[in-house]
Amino acid sequence: MPDCSATSAPATAALDTAHPPWHASLRLRFTGDAGVTRLVERRHAGPLRVQKALYPEGAAICHAIVVHPPGGVVGGDTLRLDAEVGEGAHALLTTPGAGKWYRANGRQSRQTVTLQAFENAALEWLPQETIFFDGAVVVLEHTVELHAGARYIGAEILCFGRRASGEKFARGVIKQHTQIRSGGKLIWWEQGKLDPAALQGRFGLNGATVCATLIGVGAPLPAVLMERIRALDPGLAASQVKSVFVARLVGDDSEAARRVVTAAWQLLRPHLLGCAAPIPRIWNT
Repeated sequence: MPDCSATSAPATAALDTAHPPWHASLRLRFTGDAGVTRLVERRHAGPLRVQKALYPEGAAICHAIVVHPPGGVVGGDTLRLDAEVGEGAHALLTTPGAGKWYRANGRQSRQTVTLQAFENAALEWLPQETIFFDGAVVVLEHTVELHAGARYIGAEILCFGRRASGEKFARGVIKQHTQIRSGGKLIWWEQGKLDPAALQGRFGLNGATVCATLIGVGAPLPAVLMERIRALDPGLAASQVKSVFVARLVGDDSEAARRVVTAAWQLLRPHLLGCAAPIPRIWNT
């Protein structure tokens, strides 16, 4: 698994000045065809793409690895991903490694993810860690639209600075906007602004440098399953509000957060999606 200290400062400086801002977009469309989920559309502009559809779990579940070839996002870059999963299909989207957001140099970066799942479809958004370097100024927008009977699992692990190399997130700001609709009704809305003061504050991360979130939408979890998930880590908080399950963990170790989130996903997925949860091979490379 990637470590939040993996990228060096010289590489960061090079990326800051090597190119004008990238404006990259990717559109994916999956359909269900007699029990097979097919990737029938993939259109990209700029450096954001999926190389091919993968079927490590069989034909019913299509895995797509979203690749950003530059390897990092600098000030002024924008990324947009739109994915649509058709009726009865099941798609899992992930990334090949940690996403890295470098210092702003006076320019804001943005990522917009828009996901839609049609009737009785299943959609999983499971990127690997997101690392914010000192000085990053980033807006993250995440929108999910679920039709009748559709289910969703989404996860994120946010790392602020690179603790192992001694870098703190001492400058910059990260803004987040997340909304989930089911059957046209807003069932989850969250927005926040994280800057160095908020990271240290009691109502922010209280000094932690890593924040992990797992969200599931579908059939409510039984009490015994909730307790099994909470037992994964003493710091893991989990709650159920109608059809929305949320688990959160804050700390200072991205590897530990990844292990807990993965274990929680392996418990959650069989209940919500009716299938086992083998770990994607890309997470171990």
